[in-house]
Amino acid sequence: MTDRTYWRLMDMKNAILEIRKLLIDKTPEAVATDMATRAAFERFLEILSEASRHIPENWKSEHQDIPWRQVADLGNFIRHVYHRIDLDVLWAIYTDDLDPLERVVDFLLHRAKPDV
Repeated sequence: MTDRTYWRLMDMKNAILEIRKLLIDKTPEAVATDMATRAAFERFLEILSEASRHIPENWKSEHQDIPWRQVADLGNFIRHVYHRIDLDVLWAIYTDDLDPLERVVDFLLHRAKPDV
């Protein structure tokens, strides 16, 4: 494990926290009509996706309940197919997928904490 892994996990954790702060008390309809909020939501998902690519494969294989390939691919989808993004899909990530991912990120962060 390198410090780089720890910092990519921190990027993931921070992106999750920012998504939660951004969307608290919001509805999908409100996000659909607020381009700044939607753009920020998508950006934090991109960060989460990109950071996930730097987690060691053996660590990911220990947590197969997380669809790591889909997490990594999400950023490419947002970047390259931005005109066809379905907000319902992004909202489902927020409501259904962030909690289990955050639990694994927290576990891995504890494991990866650099010696100080």
